[in-house]
Amino acid sequence: MSVPTIYDADRKGTVLRIERSSVHDGPGLRTVLFLKGCPLRCQWCSTPESQKFEIETGDSYSYGSVMTVQDVMRELRKDSLFFFISTGGITISGGEILAQPEFTRAVLRNCRAECMHTAIETSFFAPWETIKSILPYVNLAFVDMKFFSNDLHKQYTGVDNELIKQNLLATNELEEKFQLVIRTPIIPGLNDSEEELCKIGEFCTKLKKLSYVQLLPYHKLGTATYEKLGRAYALPGIKSPTPDQMAGYVKIIERYVENVIF
Repeated sequence: MSVPTIYDADRKGTVLRIERSSVHDGPGLRTVLFLKGCPLRCQWCSTPESQKFEIETGDSYSYGSVMTVQDVMRELRKDSLFFFISTGGITISGGEILAQPEFTRAVLRNCRAECMHTAIETSFFAPWETIKSILPYVNLAFVDMKFFSNDLHKQYTGVDNELIKQNLLATNELEEKFQLVIRTPIIPGLNDSEEELCKIGEFCTKLKKLSYVQLLPYHKLGTATYEKLGRAYALPGIKSPTPDQMAGYVKIIERYVENVIF
């Protein structure tokens, strides 16, 4: 059986890592390609090693490597049987995938050409033309809505979110058929007020392609990496929300959106 021709095979990207057999990043078993580099600095970020674009090395760690599109496709093909059996596929995450748009687009285009289900995880913080050029190769888009408030978003992520909201609304005009999921990480004391969640829920009613909203409970799984990198963790005193609290947040969003999970 011949190997398909790879589009833009020699294009290089900076990859953080490839993780296999994920069940949290889309349907079925997923292989997740994590890219390096992000324009946001979310104070609760669980993968601080993904923030910088350059490869980072130290005495006990090495984060990132340069790979070509051909290198990536060679790795993804190893899991194609598992994708078929589990109705899974590949997910590109970050960092921020839109910060390496040509590389992201090339990988997605090749995956779709080889009948792999494709998903992306993104903040949507990028020029609309960049997003528009990538979505034709996407089956499922997980897009973060961390806050509705512009001021809070800038305070805790470093950037304004007006562009993100405009980009989400712009998906209403696209002919491409893809599944849109809004993900909101619940950070107690930052974005879990009823007022903020109601505004997020109300905004979601304007999204024609919305499939469901997913609330993600805050956790501290990345704090050891901050220590390894010699960086201070900005939110040491915040506790993870309880299941009962999460159920309460779901009920708030359900006032506006029928399908809400956590």
